[in-house]
Amino acid sequence: MRFQFSVAAGALATLLITGCAGKPMLYYSLADSGLPTTTPASTGAAPVYLDIAPVAVPERLARPQMVVRRLGDASAQVYVLEENRWASSFENELRDALASGVATRLGAIDITKGGRQATTPAYRIAVQVRQFDAMEGSRIDGNFSWTIRRTDETRATVCQLSLSEPVGAAGMDAVAQGMRRLTGSLAAAIARSVASSAATPEALCAM
Repeated sequence: MRFQFSVAAGALATLLITGCAGKPMLYYSLADSGLPTTTPASTGAAPVYLDIAPVAVPERLARPQMVVRRLGDASAQVYVLEENRWASSFENELRDALASGVATRLGAIDITKGGRQATTPAYRIAVQVRQFDAMEGSRIDGNFSWTIRRTDETRATVCQLSLSEPVGAAGMDAVAQGMRRLTGSLAAAIARSVASSAATPEALCAM
């Protein structure tokens, strides 16, 4: 009996060692580290403050694992990749990337980082992801809506946008890069809509 237990324990240890030495866990970020740092357009200009709410995403995407579809697979099946993950849960990764991207493009301040008095107005932005589908080796398709409201006003601007980003190579690195580029395009569109809302308020904007 003792010999059998030793053999079983040895087999389990071998399995664990083999698993640890197998395919490594890879982590990705949606943040664009190549964005230049910008400042308000004129010296002494009042800073713009942004308050980007947690991003609403479909339940299937609300996880740290990357979720993809396979090229040529016509079924409704999606694949949750355990070895390919975002640095945080997808909705948090997307919110952080959008906050950084929009603030940088506008030379604005993300109030979640602090530095704003309670009486100072901010632009509150709520983003909803309707679609963010990654097709490995093909493209990334996204459909988004967002609202913009200044905290000292009751009116709100509502925007919608569909985006598609090609993925020219196979593998998850290419998919992650495609999703990062699409996120950057979304951040740029949101930044433009904030600037437009400040200049000419609209009930609906189509990007």
